[in-house]
Amino acid sequence: MNMPKKPILKKKIQPKCKIWIEADNSVVFGGGRLALFQAISECGSINQAAAKLGMSYRAAWGKINATEKHLGKKLVDRHVGGVRSGSELTPEAIRIMQAYQQFKQESIAAVDKLFYKHFNEIIEQP
Repeated sequence: MNMPKKPILKKKIQPKCKIWIEADNSVVFGGGRLALFQAISECGSINQAAAKLGMSYRAAWGKINATEKHLGKKLVDRHVGGVRSGSELTPEAIRIMQAYQQFKQESIAAVDKLFYKHFNEIIEQP
């Protein structure tokens, strides 16, 4: 009996991966931190950014503080009271966000390439 070399699947099968950066088993930067920093940039406020993401101010502050400590860099400038009241990202935070986004994009492309390298003979995509 002749069996086909590759099974024909009706569903597209693809790899999925999550990319984040850790130090001492603690998250330094990842998708959640990126979303938080983007929300701070958009809202101009840690409190409003936290509310937008459905988290408490304390949780947002803790994530910012932990990331700043791990990296040894100030990432959010906080302005209390007055005309400039609120928060804004430092240039360093913007560089880290851009680097993470590029790193994630290239990592996913590499995973996709390896997936097809190793599974192409096993899986025939529709």
